[in-house]
Amino acid sequence: MEHLERMVGIKDVAKHAGVSVGTVSNVINRPDMVSEETRHRVLSVIDRLGYVRSESARQLRAGRSRIMALLVLDMGNPFFVDVARGAERAAREAGLRVMVCNSGQSPSEEAEYLALFAEQRVQGVLLTPADATGRNIETFRRHGIPFVLVDRVAEGATECSVSVDDVMGGALAARHLVDAGHRSIAYVSGPPELNQVRDRREGARQALAEAGLGASALRELPTERLDVAAGRDAGARVLGLAERPTAVFCANDLLALGVLQAMYAAGVRVPEDIAIVGYDDIEFAAAAVVPLTSVRQPAVTMGAMAAELLLEETEERSAGAHEHRRVVLVPELVVRRSSLPPR
Repeated sequence: MEHLERMVGIKDVAKHAGVSVGTVSNVINRPDMVSEETRHRVLSVIDRLGYVRSESARQLRAGRSRIMALLVLDMGNPFFVDVARGAERAAREAGLRVMVCNSGQSPSEEAEYLALFAEQRVQGVLLTPADATGRNIETFRRHGIPFVLVDRVAEGATECSVSVDDVMGGALAARHLVDAGHRSIAYVSGPPELNQVRDRREGARQALAEAGLGASALRELPTERLDVAAGRDAGARVLGLAERPTAVFCANDLLALGVLQAMYAAGVRVPEDIAIVGYDDIEFAAAAVVPLTSVRQPAVTMGAMAAELLLEETEERSAGAHEHRRVVLVPELVVRRSSLPPR
């Protein structure tokens, strides 16, 4: 193999293969236009020289990249891993790739990533917003790059969204606990500014009101994060309450697993002494030491549908035919041992 001290360019490939630059370009981009013998010769030279196509140059010519960006709240949460799987599957079928980024629930991190996406001229963005004010979205909208909200309902007609009916999900969890005989429930909510957190709380309150229980039946315990450590801290707070609730509903499964750990460490039996219900139904929920009841979100479907909406918008924008859509999926309660009444 030749050892080159500079980056190999398309002109080098053309020279070594004895063809024009246009022929090399056709081999790379339109191979059906080149004879088999010429294509084989050019590909052999590309392999021998180690030529790599300049994606940035291709983007300048095409006006957009082959990259779809996905910006989520927390890649440490398996729920968003499943969302990414669904988006990647749909993008791959369209000949695109997905760049997955993590805002870490930080509005400033989100703003930096959105600026990066604009610089890279990505084809579009799938976004689970971290900034409750909407300022980051408004700034990004000026670049004219299509985007779809994921795990959040679009509040206007200016973008598409794919979400789950979290009000229904919260109601499913609370109704299940009421049917099991619980009249005092703690809601470990996560950051209160997140729409998902508020909607799940609202659903729980509605279910309790339908059961004839007052607002005092649900006590909210907000946390700064939506992870296991925050759940353990919330579990300690539940144990320290003067009037301990008989059940805990958590805004996601990571919080619920943390609460479960806190109960286990304190010798509090689940579900005999306190019942626990989570949200998302991640893989770890069923594998917990006490299998966790959870409200299931179709995360893979959510990611795939969001990517498909983004692809539709990209294709239809030039013709001015795109109509923004809000897709709301239905959650499902998956009952396991953590909330079953003692026999």
